[in-house]
Amino acid sequence: MLLENKVAIVTGAASGIGLAIAEKFLAEGAKVVLSDVSDAKNVADKYGDKAMFYKCDVSQSAEVDALIKTAIDKFGGLDIMINNAGIATNGSASDTTDEVWHKTIEVNLSGVFYGLRAASKVMLANKTKGVIINTASIAGVVGFQGSLAYCASKGGIIQLTRAAALDLGKAGIRVNAIAPGVITTNMTKAYLSDPGFQKMVEAMTPMGYPGKSEDIAGAALYLASDNAAYVTGVVLNVDGGWLAQ
Repeated sequence: MLLENKVAIVTGAASGIGLAIAEKFLAEGAKVVLSDVSDAKNVADKYGDKAMFYKCDVSQSAEVDALIKTAIDKFGGLDIMINNAGIATNGSASDTTDEVWHKTIEVNLSGVFYGLRAASKVMLANKTKGVIINTASIAGVVGFQGSLAYCASKGGIIQLTRAAALDLGKAGIRVNAIAPGVITTNMTKAYLSDPGFQKMVEAMTPMGYPGKSEDIAGAALYLASDNAAYVTGVVLNVDGGWLAQ
């Protein structure tokens, strides 16, 4: 097992990518705290003492700090932090409201920062050669019309990841990001139900179809494992070839 006896936190773990990562890690021997604003206790309960659920709004730094403390109190340490929680929002350069802008940045970017900061403090204090993985997006690399705040938040995650990798590398803490393409989840279901959007995704993706949450979970497992022991500061695009164009 690639993650035997490792302790991991996965935010945004009630469904979609976060749930797939949590279940992949559990299958590989990790002990996992599943965290979300939505309830995932029924999922955690299936794994007995190997998993627990903790409700957390990542846009609130105190709640993120409490999440980290809870994981350590439950499992005795922290080896892997997956900052995955996020929201999708719409709005152009001229009509994005203050409310949409602040909410998107608070959840998608500040939430990742709070998780990275809290996890790295603990890893440094305990001299843990840990792993931090942030969920970015291809929308952090290329622009998407009508998604101003979302693109800004995901671009911020990429630079946050690179800077943190430089700060923490000497301590043996690896920090990487995954940039998913269009993945079939509850978050994208409404978009993909539009035949025009589905056709655009198929045309823009060299592999010809949207990805699955399990595709991202496989990438996260690689980055979290010793197979990626010399990998830090990278953005791993899992996008069916979208960004190769």
